[in-house]
Amino acid sequence: MTRPLIGITAYFEAARWGDWVREAVLSPPSYTKAVGRAGGAPVVLPPISPHAADDYVRGLRGLVLAGGVEVGAETYGGEQDQRVPEPQAHRDRCELALARAAVRADVPILAIARGMHVLNVAQGGTLIPWLPEVLDSDRHTEPDAAHTIQISVTSKLGKAVGDRAEVSAPHHQSVRRLGTGLLAVAWAEDQIVEGMELQGHRFGVGVQWHPERGEDNRLFDAFVEAAR
Repeated sequence: MTRPLIGITAYFEAARWGDWVREAVLSPPSYTKAVGRAGGAPVVLPPISPHAADDYVRGLRGLVLAGGVEVGAETYGGEQDQRVPEPQAHRDRCELALARAAVRADVPILAIARGMHVLNVAQGGTLIPWLPEVLDSDRHTEPDAAHTIQISVTSKLGKAVGDRAEVSAPHHQSVRRLGTGLLAVAWAEDQIVEGMELQGHRFGVGVQWHPERGEDNRLFDAFVEAAR
């Protein structure tokens, strides 16, 4: 069976090899391994001109919007919080364009952590720029603090992983207003959105945590199956 080609967003960072230190296109290998285990053929997408988004998407059967630094507030008309790391504007522009192109083309999307925020903003939604201030708590930002989330059993996410999941993924931002066509399908106990889906789309799922880091590959299995 032919493996569907799955694009994974990446970013520019300084990297060292031998005596060289140069800007490189980087992507954690956990994404490509998870796609490969699910039967997909992963390809890393550099954050180049957003004008190439439609051309990229035409060659893909699925798109992973990967995690990374927080989305810049200017992308959704907000004010940048000084506690948030400096945004990577080139990556924001490229990934927003890719997300919109994939939505238009009905290409399956799996949006992870930052990627979920990108998908939400691409659909006209907004973000909470600094979640600890809104909750008056650091419970979502602690690196190793696992918590249980509830998932709608009728959603694609629920059908893939069940009605509850134990997740650990620190994040300083969160969904405030859902974008057009997006529906919340997973929540923490404090009702912070942990998962969402794009209604009417073949497979448009966003999750706040990092499923590529664990042993449970069911969400990637469902995503790659939708891409076949």
